Amino acid sequence: MTLPFELYIATRYLLARRRQAFISLISAVSIAGVAVGVMALVVAQALMTGMQQELRDRIIGSAAHVYVWKMTSGGFGDVREETARLMRLPGVVGAAPSIVGKAVATAGGGEAFISLKGIDPDLSAKVTELASSMRHGSLKALYDVHDRVLGGVVIGEDLAVQLGAFVGDTVRVLTPQGSTLSPMGMVPRMRPLRVVGIFSLGLYEYDHAYGFVTLDVARRLFNKDGVDMMELRVADLDDAHEVARAVTETLGTGYLAEDWAQMNRALFSALRLEKLAIGITIGLIMMVAALNIVASLILLVMEKSRDIAILKTMGASARSIRGIFVLQGGIIGAVGTTVGAVCGFLISYVADRYQLVRVPIDVYDIAWIPFTIEPVDFLVVVGAALLICLVATIYPARQASRLDPAEALRYQ
Repeated sequence: MTLPFELYIATRYLLARRRQAFISLISAVSIAGVAVGVMALVVAQALMTGMQQELRDRIIGSAAHVYVWKMTSGGFGDVREETARLMRLPGVVGAAPSIVGKAVATAGGGEAFISLKGIDPDLSAKVTELASSMRHGSLKALYDVHDRVLGGVVIGEDLAVQLGAFVGDTVRVLTPQGSTLSPMGMVPRMRPLRVVGIFSLGLYEYDHAYGFVTLDVARRLFNKDGVDMMELRVADLDDAHEVARAVTETLGTGYLAEDWAQMNRALFSALRLEKLAIGITIGLIMMVAALNIVASLILLVMEKSRDIAILKTMGASARSIRGIFVLQGGIIGAVGTTVGAVCGFLISYVADRYQLVRVPIDVYDIAWIPFTIEPVDFLVVVGAALLICLVATIYPARQASRLDPAEALRYQ
C-alpha cells in the first residue's frame, strides 16, 4: 500500500538515521514526555475518582440518604404515623426512626467514648446496610430480652477490640441523662448492656465509635419520649436532594431535611478541589511534553531546510509542507498518548487489584485507596493530550511552509 506523500516524508523524518540521529533522539524524548504525562494523569484521576467513590459508597452504606428532623413538638411523637407520611413521598423506599446520644462505654478490657443510636432493627435494615454488615451475632438479636441488663447492643468491630468485648459480654454505659438523685446529689449511673452483635461497615467513624440499641433502650438511656430524627432511603441516589426538598414542601416548614451530600458537603468539596488541583499540576507535564515537540520540530525544520526547499521547487505546496510537520507532531502525540494511556490503565488496574496504596484508616476512613478509571475521564485525558500535541505543531509547521527555497539553497 502506498503511503500519502506527507505521511511518508513525516515518517522518514521521525526515523532519521546517521547524521540526523540526534533528531530521532529528540523525537523519542518527546514521545516519552507525552507518555509520562498521560500515564501520570490517568493514574491520578483514577486514584482520586476511586477515593471519592469509595468514601461515598461507605458513607451511603452506613448512613441514610436523607435525614429529617421535626422542629416542633419536641421531635417525632407518633412514629408509625410519621413513618407512613414519609413513605408516601415520591422516591422514598424506606424510612426508619432513630435516637442519637453520646455515652462512655466500659468493659473488662477498656473504655471509650461512643455514639449510641436507638433504632428499629426491622425498619433500619431497609434504610442502611447495617444488617448485612454484621460479622458476629445479628441485628434482630436487639429484640431479645436479657436478665440483669437494660437491653442488647450492637457495636463496631474496632470498638469491640478497644473495649475487649465480644458477643455475650456485658458493656456498661454512662450517659449525661443517666444520673439518679441521691443524698449526695445527682450521681451518674452506669447502665449494663449485653453485646449481641458486632458489625463492620468499613467506615472508621462507625466501626470505631458507634453502638446500636433499640428505640426503647435509647429512650431510657437518654430520658427521651419522642424520636430525634427519621432516616430515609431513596430509590435513586441522585434524587436524594429533591426528596429532601419535597419533605419541607409537602409536610410543612416544621420539618427540616438534609440529604447525604449536604451532610458531607465539606468532605466531597475538598476531594473535588484536590482532584482538580492534581489534574492541573500533572497537566503541566503535558505542557512540558508539548514544548519538547515544538523544540524537536523547530530543530527538524532547521535541519531539513534544504530538503524543504527542494520539495518546494519540485512543486510541493505550502499546505503539503505544513501537513508534513503537523503529521509528525501528530504521530509523536498519538504514540506517546497510546503508550501513556495503556501504562496508566495497567498501573491503575494492578494498584487496585492488589490494594497497593495503603492509608491510615483513622485519617481517611478507608484502609486502602481503590483506583477507578471513569470512561469519560479517560477519554478527556486522551483527547486533551492529542489536542495539545497538535497545537504544539502549529508554529513549526507554519515556519516550515513559509521557508523561501531560494534563500534556503543560496549557500548549499
